[in-house]
Amino acid sequence: MTVVVVCAGGPVSEIADLTAFSSEDTVFIGADRGALHLLEKGIIPQEAVGDFDSVTKSEYARIEDTVHTVGQFQAEKDETDTELAMERALAYHPEYIILTGVTGGRLDHMESALQLLYRLQIKHTQIAFSIRNLTNELSILTAGEHRLRSDERFPYISFFPFGGSVEGLTLIGFKYETADAQLEMGMTKFTSNEPLQEVCTISFHSGICLMVRSSDS
Repeated sequence: MTVVVVCAGGPVSEIADLTAFSSEDTVFIGADRGALHLLEKGIIPQEAVGDFDSVTKSEYARIEDTVHTVGQFQAEKDETDTELAMERALAYHPEYIILTGVTGGRLDHMESALQLLYRLQIKHTQIAFSIRNLTNELSILTAGEHRLRSDERFPYISFFPFGGSVEGLTLIGFKYETADAQLEMGMTKFTSNEPLQEVCTISFHSGICLMVRSSDS
């Protein structure tokens, strides 16, 4: 099992807890200032990519001296630094890609990351993508059945349509179960559910669903 953690340059206070990831089992990639965030947490990323316009000359020198592979790009480019880092993550053929450092700062960066998550999840269905910070995990679910293991870090689970209606939503093993429901744009009915079983089931036959797992801490 290969896990790739991509750390972007958002507020360091919003970066997920990375202590659970062993450096031997996980590939770390820094996007622009995200590489510095990883270094400051004692993690040497395998790669750093971006235009590095958010770091000083001395900070970039530290990245260049420490990180094995550094890909520097011009500021005038079509891709965001985060997108470049996620493309590098795909090269490791992982089972999981976790993106952090994209929340808590600029809302356009957050929305851009969410759109990127959607595009990559649709294109690479064999990989599980998520956005994480200290108190939340966001995932894109495609039509079909998904088995979800309970996680005490994120006791609350919400479901939202992403770009259109979700048809036939069935939730089993949750505090609020439902069968063959329709989840429409603008609907808030499926906010803040809770798992009651060790493994819960989410299924639907059409549409795209945004799942948000959260805590109050």
